[in-house]
Amino acid sequence: MHNYNPEIVAKQASLGIKDIHYFSAVARKAAYKGGEVLNKNFGKISSIKSKGRIGDLVTNADLEAEKVVIDYLNNECPELSILAEESGSKGETNLLTWCIDPLDGTTNYAHGYPFFATSIGLLWEMKPILGAIYAPALNEEFWCIPGKGSYCNDTPISVSIVSELVDSLLVTGFAYDRQTTSDNNYAEFCKLTHLTRGVRRAGAASVDLAYVAAGRIDGYWERGLSPWDLAAGVAIASVAGAEIADYKGGNFNIETGRVLACNAALKKPLLKELGNIKPLPGATYGFPGIDSMGS
Repeated sequence: MHNYNPEIVAKQASLGIKDIHYFSAVARKAAYKGGEVLNKNFGKISSIKSKGRIGDLVTNADLEAEKVVIDYLNNECPELSILAEESGSKGETNLLTWCIDPLDGTTNYAHGYPFFATSIGLLWEMKPILGAIYAPALNEEFWCIPGKGSYCNDTPISVSIVSELVDSLLVTGFAYDRQTTSDNNYAEFCKLTHLTRGVRRAGAASVDLAYVAAGRIDGYWERGLSPWDLAAGVAIASVAGAEIADYKGGNFNIETGRVLACNAALKKPLLKELGNIKPLPGATYGFPGIDSMGS
């Protein structure tokens, strides 16, 4: 994907202004409905299961929220495809597709940590057009309309104007496969913590991207992500003025699971640093065997 731009993607999908406003309203309502389920169950989880990887959890709230969201989207837009974290896909995902994360930040949620959200993105040929992210415990909704702007609740938002890494606050995360690969983001975290005011790890990619859009965070990078982690947040951040790329320097492609989102001034220095960082030897953090595992 060259020079990712949600407005261009919307034109490729032959969406007019009325279509964009309609789909934005549907995304917002869907995110709110999912978030209501999360709020209702917060602190009252009846079921927590592992998906097989350390830290990769699903709760009864994930499943209940996803059902509510899918039922609503099927009712409002029965002709659109769906790609959802827990239930998979319905229809041809190379067409207009709702991309659903019913509970982004499941581990946070399961531990009572209030940094989680329902994320609803609209894709065309797996390229984000628009989205909505509702973080109920924070009482914040992030959303966008390509060509018009991005918003937190009803207040316009935009990326920060920080121009030097030394003055920046960044955020990142660590993929579920970090115990089995040396390409685990540990070295990047250490190096950029040293070069900036700090690097946060909050545990919900969609909200991280929303915070970049709102100028609260100056840049975000991560690997090992799924389309539902990125779909809404990438669109919202881009419409708010963020540069979106593969953090190794290539063009953004949602299917690679790698992303860099930051303001324009920080893109070049961040890409330079990320491109020069080599994985930390496992022995430096007590796991020498990881160096012989997959990367």
